[in-house]
Amino acid sequence: MDSQEGSNISRRQFVTAGGLTAAAVCLAPGSLFAQTGGLVESAFKEAATAKVTVQTLRRNVSVLLGAGGNIAVLTGPDGKLLVDAAIVTARPNVSSALASINAQPIKQLVNTHWHFDHTGGNEWLHAAGASILAQENTRKHLSRDTRVGGNWQYTFPPAPAGALPSTVFQEEHTLHCNNSTLELKHYLPAHTDSDISVHFTEADILHTGDTFWNRDYPFIDYSTGGSIDGQIRAAEANIAKVTDKTIVIPGHGAVGGKADLILFRDVLVEIRDKVAAFKRQGKPLSEVVAAKPGARYDAEWGNLFQNPSDFVALVYQGV
Repeated sequence: MDSQEGSNISRRQFVTAGGLTAAAVCLAPGSLFAQTGGLVESAFKEAATAKVTVQTLRRNVSVLLGAGGNIAVLTGPDGKLLVDAAIVTARPNVSSALASINAQPIKQLVNTHWHFDHTGGNEWLHAAGASILAQENTRKHLSRDTRVGGNWQYTFPPAPAGALPSTVFQEEHTLHCNNSTLELKHYLPAHTDSDISVHFTEADILHTGDTFWNRDYPFIDYSTGGSIDGQIRAAEANIAKVTDKTIVIPGHGAVGGKADLILFRDVLVEIRDKVAAFKRQGKPLSEVVAAKPGARYDAEWGNLFQNPSDFVALVYQGV
């Protein structure tokens, strides 16, 4: 694994380093592997052997950490409800982690947005018994060829029919499951145009999807409606929604709380404002990257999807 700053995948990341197993090849659609050499391809390979850990949170909610986007799991008499589905090649370890919680069947899946590291397990979870719910733009992007730029540079083919959400909503939706109420709310375009939050109201746990990355620079998908200003706007909405007692599940990174949301917002605002000032001065991207506007955060925050240079390029694009 490349440890240089320019590497798209680094040692501390959303999946553990490892080769692509034969089993994982069988699980993943061949068209996904036709494009080689980039961040997405590396993610497919490494998710195949990524360790998945279970963290118990509050009431009957747990979270699976380690292979793509964080998965919330609500258990109870209605069967398991999942929020997000990780990367397709992570299926064996995700399945084992779910079985380690209890033997309840999987009945419901909610996608926080359309990206492959949050919807990759849709098809096999649907085959296992889950109905799939998402914001309408998630189904739109999954239903057709969707090109993502930035440092992904990847065209995702249409998802199989079984991976598509069967129920969609526009702005708000309420679920009642396992003696719990889940409030789903669509953000204004932020990380993408399909992002939603999921609030487990009785447990006071908020799953933010990729509108919050805990101590990692976020990927911003301009290709499907994202922007740096939208990412900051969503961060502000998350801060306004929670209290000091709320448990916050990020799309990536450790489970956190309100202080972590505030830090995320502050880092994004600081770097955006510095990059915008440089751009107004007429400085080209190469000079802005060289100036290291996030220098005091880079060592900690630049190790997941976005190294510091890539993140500065994303911000530069949007200011």
